[in-house]
Amino acid sequence: MLVYLGKILSKMKKISISILFITVLSLFSAVKAADKIIYKIDIKKEIGSTTWLYTQKGFDEAKTKNADIVLIHMNTYGGEVLYADSIRTKILNAEIPVYVFIDNNAASAGALISIACDKIFMRPGASFGAATVVNQTGEQMPDKYQSYMRATMRATAEAHGRDTIIQGNDTIYKWKRNPLIAEAMVDERTVVPNLIDSGKTLTFTTLEAQQYGYCDGVAANVDELITKNLGIESYELITFNPTVLDNIKGFLMSSVLQGILIMLIIGGIYFELQTPGIGFPLAVAVLAALLYFAPLYIEGLAANWEILMFVIGLILLAVEIFVIPGFGIAGISGIVLVIAGLTLSLLENVNFDFEPVETGGVGKALLTVTAGISFGFALVLYLSAKIGTKGLLKNIALNTNLEKEAGYMAVPMENKALVGKQGKARTDLRPSGKVTIEGVVYDAVSESGFISKDTAVEVLRYEMGQLYVSVLTQNS
Repeated sequence: MLVYLGKILSKMKKISISILFITVLSLFSAVKAADKIIYKIDIKKEIGSTTWLYTQKGFDEAKTKNADIVLIHMNTYGGEVLYADSIRTKILNAEIPVYVFIDNNAASAGALISIACDKIFMRPGASFGAATVVNQTGEQMPDKYQSYMRATMRATAEAHGRDTIIQGNDTIYKWKRNPLIAEAMVDERTVVPNLIDSGKTLTFTTLEAQQYGYCDGVAANVDELITKNLGIESYELITFNPTVLDNIKGFLMSSVLQGILIMLIIGGIYFELQTPGIGFPLAVAVLAALLYFAPLYIEGLAANWEILMFVIGLILLAVEIFVIPGFGIAGISGIVLVIAGLTLSLLENVNFDFEPVETGGVGKALLTVTAGISFGFALVLYLSAKIGTKGLLKNIALNTNLEKEAGYMAVPMENKALVGKQGKARTDLRPSGKVTIEGVVYDAVSESGFISKDTAVEVLRYEMGQLYVSVLTQNS
C-alpha cells in the first residue's frame, strides 16, 4: 500500500514539474510576442478638430501603454492647415518615434503631417504632396498664406537634420529631406533641378518619393511594413478607437462651428433685448453657449473662472443697457470680459501661464472669437432688416393693416390734448416709464435719453396711443 502511494506521489511530482515548465514557457512566449508595442492612429478623414482630438488622445494613450512606436495610418486629401500644424508640432515634439504609412493619399495638410514623421512609408501606387493653401471653394489663397505654408513645410523638412558626408578633404552636408522639395509642394514657382519646373505644384508618386528621400520604404499593408521594413517579427499592435463622445466633442470643437455658436450667442442676446419677456432668442443664446463651453470644459480647456468671466461680462452688459444711462465703464468692461472669456476658453493655458499654448494658438483663438462676433453683428443687422418682409422671418413682425372697415377700433385720441403740457417723471424713463400730468399717471417714452424720477418733463407728441416726452428746459 505504501509502495503504491509512493508511485502516485512520484507521478504527481512529475506532472507538477511539467505544468510548471509549460507555464514558464508560455510566459516566455507571451513576453516574446509583446517584444515591441506599436500604437496605430488612423487619419482617414478630413483633417480638422476631430483628427486633432484623435491625435492628442492617441499620443497620451500610447505613452500610458509604453509604446515603442506610434504609427499614423493615413489616407486623406487634406483639411484645415491650423489643425494640421498642431498635429505636426505634436509629432515633432514626441518622445517616441513616429512613423506614417501613406495608404493611398496624403495630400495638402496630410503632406505636412507626413513630412513631420520620423519615417515615411507608402503603399505602391500612393501619392502625397500638393500642399497649396486653398479656401472652402478650392480657390488658391493670397500669397501671404502661401508664404507661411512654404516656411512651415521647409522648417518641417529641416527639423530632420542633415547627414555629414566626408569625401577626401571635402565635407558635404546633405539634408535628410530636402527643404526645397517640401516648398515645391506648396509653391508652383519653386524649381527643383531634375525634378520639377516652375509652374507646377509637386506631388510625389511612391517611387519618386523613394528616389528623392521622402519615402523610407514601400509596403502593401501595415503588417508588411512592420515585419519587412522595420524588421520586427513579434509585436503587439494597439489601435486607437475613438468613442462616440470623441466624435461629438471633435465636431463641437471645430473652429467653424465655434464661430457659428458665437454668432448665435450674440444674435440671440440682441434679439432678446429687443423683445418683451423671455422667449426663443434667449433660449438659442443659452443653448449656443452650452454647446460652446461644454466640450471645452470636458477637455479641460475652459476653466471655471473663464466661464465665470464670460457670465460676468454678460451681466455687466445687461446692467449697462437696463440700469445705467448711456454707455460707459460697465459696457466696455462687459465687452472685454465676454471676448476674454470666449478666447481663453479655447486655449490650453493654466490660469495666465501661456507656456503650454502652442505657437499661434492665441491668434487662432482670438481670430475665431472676433470673426464670430463680427459675423454675429452682421447677421443681426441683416435679419433686423428682413424681419416681417419675407422668408422664415415673415411672420415674426405684424404687417397686417388694421382697417376700420374690418372691425378694428382706432386709437383713442383724447390724450392728444396733452401735447405741450408739463408734468413730472413718476419713475425713471429708460427710455419708457411713467409720468404724472395734472395728477393723472400716463405711460410715456423719453425722446431725450434717460430721465430720472421726479424730473420735470414736457409732452412733445402723441402717436399710436403713446405719449412722447422730453426734459423740461428752463425756456419752456
